[in-house]
Amino acid sequence: MPETKTCLSCGATLKGRADKKFCDDQCRNTYNNSLNSDANNYVRNINNILRKNRRILEELNTEPGGITSVPKAKLLQKGFMFDYLTHILHTKAGKTYHFCYEHGYQLNDGDWVKLVIRSEEKREN
Repeated sequence: MPETKTCLSCGATLKGRADKKFCDDQCRNTYNNSLNSDANNYVRNINNILRKNRRILEELNTEPGGITSVPKAKLLQKGFMFDYLTHILHTKAGKTYHFCYEHGYQLNDGDWVKLVIRSEEKREN
């Protein structure tokens, strides 16, 4: 007598192929989402912080040339989190820029932060 198999998600009796694990696509998706939920939540939270940081930099960088200076306190007041960034750029001149996607900043001595935008054209040249 063949062994009765049940859906890994809902426990319903499975009919059909011998290697079937789920009764339908919804159960398969529910099962896989539950396996990855902790990792997904962690990544989602980090991405939300990065997007918020980017929005703050974009909002404060109002100069037409894409370069402006703002007080560090203003960034902090808006909820900017300096520990979260997408990449760091070290220039030949010895300057260091921190980026949240294309929006970046340079920490200066004192209480001011220089905001910059790195466009695709600048990266290619």
